[in-house]
Order: sequence, then C-alpha cells, then structure tokens
Amino acid sequence: MTPQKNNPLTQKIRPAPFVTIFIFLVLGIIGITLEEPSRVLEQAKQICLSCIGIG
Repeated sequence: MTPQKNNPLTQKIRPAPFVTIFIFLVLGIIGITLEEPSRVLEQAKQICLSCIGIG
C-alpha cells in the first residue's frame, strides 16, 4: 500500500503562518500596552463629531 498525497500524517507543517500570527500578536500586545486603542477611539470620535458639525 502506497501512502496517499493528502494524508494529514505525512504532510509537513508550514511555519510561515504561525510566525506571522505570532508577530501580529506581539505587535497587538505592544499596541495595547501603549494605550493605542484609546487614542484611536478619541481621534475617531473627533472626526465623527466634526463631520456632523458639532466638534
């Protein structure tokens, strides 16, 4: 019996997706620790208020 090409036990695991996810997680954690989400929300609120003519 010959091994099949699509057998999940014989396929190699590609590291690139895992490395990419890890990098994005690290950058996300760095952004959260630097309080970037609050800055982005504040800027979005100012832009929204200026669009409707209040700010």
